[in-house]
Amino acid sequence: MAKLRLQFCKEGRAVYISHLDLLRTFQRVFLRESLVLRHSQGFHPHPLMSFALPLPVGQSSGCELLDFETDGQLELAGLPEKLNRCMPEGITAVDCWEAVKPIRELDALRCRVELVYDGGVTPEIAGAVKGLFARDAIVIQKRTKHKAMADVDIRPLIRELTFSAEGETLLLDALVAAQNPGLNPALMAAAVETCLPDCPPDFARVRRLALLDREGAAFR
Repeated sequence: MAKLRLQFCKEGRAVYISHLDLLRTFQRVFLRESLVLRHSQGFHPHPLMSFALPLPVGQSSGCELLDFETDGQLELAGLPEKLNRCMPEGITAVDCWEAVKPIRELDALRCRVELVYDGGVTPEIAGAVKGLFARDAIVIQKRTKHKAMADVDIRPLIRELTFSAEGETLLLDALVAAQNPGLNPALMAAAVETCLPDCPPDFARVRRLALLDREGAAFR
């Protein structure tokens, strides 16, 4: 029996696959490649699979992690290539290794938030956005697990932040807390829309770049 960790990318149209559908996708891919997964015990056994930090619908990533358990030993070196033969468009297995670090040691998330302005990124817009994130507190409303709305200050969860502009896009490269509590980077775009009503972006994109441990190294 082995507990393994698979790194994969989620891009293109695949960003609109929900969390539960993504689990079902991997279950089917493993089945097609004859990988025997360990199952839970009880009346309704299910494969022992879990994502390290579930990715919100609509966001892309090059560093997603899936933990799963097998009943036998696998040749890990060629496993990503083998799985990719059955993967849907936009999902690509990158690497696989034995899971040693517990998920609780996943500490930070490096990400990019793209704010797209159809009229271009003016100095006024760039200055206003930089000024917003220079505040000591950025309070916006967030939906809780119980579906209610609550005020949350996202500023303490942003550890590093740099700005750059490319044509019509203002890029926010950030290091944010991953969990306990963590920050969904999409809330940074929501903060611009809420706190800067005179310069909301016409569109926003979020991409995960890296998952990091407490030492700042890639989480494995």
